[in-house]
Amino acid sequence: MGVWDRLRRFFSPSQAQRRAAAPAAVQQLIGYHFRCPAVLELALTHRSFAHAADQYHLSNERLEFLGDSVLGLVIAERLYQDNPDLREGELTKRKALLVSEATLAEIGVSTGLNRHLLLAPEEDRSGGRERASIVSDAVESIIGAVFLDGGFEAARDVVIRLVYTREPVIATDASRQNFKGELLELVQSRGQGMPQYDVVAETGPDHEKVFRVEVTLNGQTIGSGSGHSKKEAEQRAAEAALLHVRRAAD
Repeated sequence: MGVWDRLRRFFSPSQAQRRAAAPAAVQQLIGYHFRCPAVLELALTHRSFAHAADQYHLSNERLEFLGDSVLGLVIAERLYQDNPDLREGELTKRKALLVSEATLAEIGVSTGLNRHLLLAPEEDRSGGRERASIVSDAVESIIGAVFLDGGFEAARDVVIRLVYTREPVIATDASRQNFKGELLELVQSRGQGMPQYDVVAETGPDHEKVFRVEVTLNGQTIGSGSGHSKKEAEQRAAEAALLHVRRAAD
């Protein structure tokens, strides 16, 4: 029995019809046809949807973990091959921009992938379908699903089509500042080691959770920040840390 078959009874007939069409629509959007549609259904399933049916293990979180690694490898390889004159620091910056939560969420919304996510009604009503953390995680989950279903080359094609083709615009967009990348480059240029990010608090219900992150350098806290995802909180913490490090050097 597939993911949707197990959870179907929790939704109205109209919702069921709309969501039953999701796999076919998503396959068209990403340009890949799944041999095993169940893995795509799993990639579209947010934990709120699975939790509503007490099927806690039937969410896209494990696929997100896998897709994140596949995405990073593909982007790193293409940047390396296409930019032989760029130094490691600039390659790192460009990669961070391309795999960022903001970029992936923008892709998920602009392509319409977010319309096909399986969310609990409460999560949907609270704006989860447009929430950057949920949409970006789903994009990573879909990449992981393609990798499992079709192998690395299939996943590579999807990543290049959905993400890497946007590199010329993203790399020159000043509004996409990557504070984590800037902090790493700054402290390493000074021989100060590697920043460490730790989640120190989580508050609120699942559909409105807020994470608080602290960044430390050589055991000293140099910044903290909050956000509706760990990635957002890390960026805010890195922004504060950059200000701290630069002031300390003045």
